[in-house]
Amino acid sequence: MANYFYNFPTTYYTNSDDNSDLDVVTDITKRVAFEEEFKKNSAAYIKFVVTDEDTPEIIAFKFYDDVEKHWIVLMMNDIIDPQFDWPMKERDLIKFIDNKYSANAANNQTGLDWAKTNNQAYYKVENKTLVPTGEKSEDKMEVDSGTYANITPSSAIYTLQNGQQLNIATSKETVTYFEYETELNDDRRNIILLRKEFVPAAMRELKTIFDINV
Repeated sequence: MANYFYNFPTTYYTNSDDNSDLDVVTDITKRVAFEEEFKKNSAAYIKFVVTDEDTPEIIAFKFYDDVEKHWIVLMMNDIIDPQFDWPMKERDLIKFIDNKYSANAANNQTGLDWAKTNNQAYYKVENKTLVPTGEKSEDKMEVDSGTYANITPSSAIYTLQNGQQLNIATSKETVTYFEYETELNDDRRNIILLRKEFVPAAMRELKTIFDINV
């Protein structure tokens, strides 16, 4: 991290009204990013799933042989604050959920207990199957709790103009706050990594923008 910020622009900072503690500090608020079209080019990156053992530095060492290139991992995935945007380890996620929902808990409940037993969202689900091809699709629509309570699971068969039949099975699902937070964290595990052969060009571009020795 230190090398990445070494030659960033500087700015003035003070914490007093009379500027008695005025100091020159590195302006870490400056941000750069890869072009969106570049990140959409599948030839430029590979997909990667982050495990509990992975950090940006570990991944950078694995793929680029240099922990200081962790900024490439972060930049490719629009991660500004690794503390909050990077996937949490399972034990840290449990603590996070417990703390986040502790204010909602009652009696002897923990925040984790409350998150596991209360619903964050309600869904009406329609699974469609085309006969005789077997082609399937699913439509999931978020509804309010009142609408959810009135949904009765059912199945119906409709004959289309071309003679094929469409079977529509209606059901309903809920997502607890625990499942919601877990899914958000799991989504963060799916990242993309710049292919190694593109790294020199990325470093030259970054150096041109900020004149950084990376």
